[in-house]
Amino acid sequence: MGHGPKALLAFHGYGQESHYYDTMARVLHPDYTVFAVDLFFHGKSTLSKADQPLSKRKLQEFVQALLEKEKISRFSVMAFSMGGKFALTVLEKFHPQMDELYLIAPDGIKTHLLYSLATYPGWLQGLFKRIVLRPTRFFQTLSWLEQKRWVNSGLVKFANWQMDSPQKRLRVYRSWTGFSNLTFDTRKMVRLLNQSNIEVNVFLGKYDQIISQKRLQVFLNALKRHHLVVLQTGHTNLLYTVAMWLRKHRAETAK
Repeated sequence: MGHGPKALLAFHGYGQESHYYDTMARVLHPDYTVFAVDLFFHGKSTLSKADQPLSKRKLQEFVQALLEKEKISRFSVMAFSMGGKFALTVLEKFHPQMDELYLIAPDGIKTHLLYSLATYPGWLQGLFKRIVLRPTRFFQTLSWLEQKRWVNSGLVKFANWQMDSPQKRLRVYRSWTGFSNLTFDTRKMVRLLNQSNIEVNVFLGKYDQIISQKRLQVFLNALKRHHLVVLQTGHTNLLYTVAMWLRKHRAETAK
């Protein structure tokens, strides 16, 4: 999208598709060309069983092919939520070519316990598959935990929304297990960023119960330089809210 001189690779969040970056692309016009990617198991992207779970090397091959096809030598990266795992992989493999990194409530820096249990090899993964396919008891347990105030109601609402149909639950299982190899050493990421000239911009939602500022604070404190923006929103609408913030910020800067 767009025809600007700067290239931006954009990775969406869980349950979204590349078109979720339409508004962002209009905001970034005319400076950027946005290459928004459908993540696997989303949109039109498919991943063969032979390539599952997705390895960092395989993802590197996909990105390299894209850069060569579009004749991109330098670029920036933007990622929301689950797309953070893809952005951090690109950072590991292509950091000498990167100018900017925009992390919007990124997954991959600090992993949820539930995610770790779901993707751990063996019987726990099988248990998670049964939960996904037959979720009644799972939702009953969540409701009980919510009543006891042991689980935040926002998290319960998010889980219900993402798993309210067989198709959605299957995508949860495929995504969580299919991307289980996209894990990162936070100290290595910090060291890499501190030794580079990459401009790091982090956007978080004040009311986000999925990827909160508290979960990322150790990572942020370790960075020598970064720009943090906390917006008055939750997780679901954060990508659009960031686009609106950037529109206002770019307008003010242009004055």
